[in-house]
Order: sequence, then C-alpha cells, then structure tokens
Amino acid sequence: MTYTEFLATQTQPQPPADLSPLLEALWYAGRDEWHLAHSIAQDNEHDPFHNWLHAFLHRQEGDQGNAAYWYRRAHRSQPTVSLRREWEELVRTQLPG
Repeated sequence: MTYTEFLATQTQPQPPADLSPLLEALWYAGRDEWHLAHSIAQDNEHDPFHNWLHAFLHRQEGDQGNAAYWYRRAHRSQPTVSLRREWEELVRTQLPG
C-alpha cells in the first residue's frame, strides 16, 4: 500500500483488515480517534516505533511532559514540525517505498 492509498482509506468507516497494529493505530490517529490509537500504542511499548507513536499522541493531546518521556523511550528528539507532518513521517516509515 502506498501513502496515497493509505490516505484514501481514512474515509472508510473501518481500517483495512491487513494493516499492522502500528498502521492501524496511525489510521485511527489520522482520524483523531485518539483513544483507539493510544490503546494500540500502550499494548506495544516494547517497540520503538510504537513508542514514537505514543509520544506523538501525547504531543497531539497537548501533554508535552508525557510526550517528552515517550520520545526518550523511542530514542527520538522532540520534533519541531507540525503534528500532521510528524504523522505523515510515521506512516511513511511503515509503508514500502
């Protein structure tokens, strides 16, 4: 699936069935379904990409202290780009080419 195809699925009522847990969480995050995305991030705290997502979600909700903690867990510095740009970057890391 390409980034454009992923974006197109955002208008569907449910995420595509074949998404990885991280892409499913990003699908929810892209639709501002914060609690569903956060639940998936919490269930996968062993993975740096999920920790990055977790950081993004707390940044999105405005909890900068919690976001900073999760960015450290993800071994990433706090971004200066917009939330939308960071979300796009996260999605693109998970899609081929």
